[in-house]
Amino acid sequence: MAETTVAEVMAELAELEDPKARAVNERHGDDHGVNLGKLRALAKRLKTQQELARRLWETDDTAARLLALLICRPKAFERDELDAMVREARAPKVHDWLVNYVVKKNPHSEALRLAWSADPDPVVASAGWALTTERVAKKPDDLDLPGLLDVIEAEMKDAPDRLQWAMNHCLAQIGIEHAEHRARAIDIGERLEVLKDYPTSPGCTSPFAPTWITEIVRRQHEAQGGER
Repeated sequence: MAETTVAEVMAELAELEDPKARAVNERHGDDHGVNLGKLRALAKRLKTQQELARRLWETDDTAARLLALLICRPKAFERDELDAMVREARAPKVHDWLVNYVVKKNPHSEALRLAWSADPDPVVASAGWALTTERVAKKPDDLDLPGLLDVIEAEMKDAPDRLQWAMNHCLAQIGIEHAEHRARAIDIGERLEVLKDYPTSPGCTSPFAPTWITEIVRRQHEAQGGER
């Protein structure tokens, strides 16, 4: 099969451009107009192509970068490469997919989590907190949960939006997953009132941590037949 070129992919992405999709995406800070379902279909057709992914990333085009994250080989990136990528990923969706689809599956994820969490750039720090939230849920051993709650209590209220959101998710995850810290997590959320008035669609769970924790724990209890 002939190698797919960046020019061919960019032409196909241009054909998929939809002004209505762009208008919706731009409200969320994502400057592209490609329907994500169609983007995933294109990625499925291209299959895994690490070098093409790298070249698409270098275009600095948001749709091309999203596609790159779908066709790359997550374990193939070096630590410094991922560090550079997270600093370049300013569109929220690119940042989110980079952390969730690539960094979490990379062998350097723990080293990057530690480095990024303390980074002075709030967007980079939010990536570190997203990785910490993943560990709270899946591999909490060796994590200092009371220490994390101390940092959240001291810093979340005044953190920039993306970092605040990531810290809040971590707070909720601690409260949901670790019953011994639940009361303190709920108390911190109630006192800080972060995202308390966030507009929530019907049927969706509020991101306000006390509501989020209480609702998910209630569902878990129901699923377990009321067992604690």
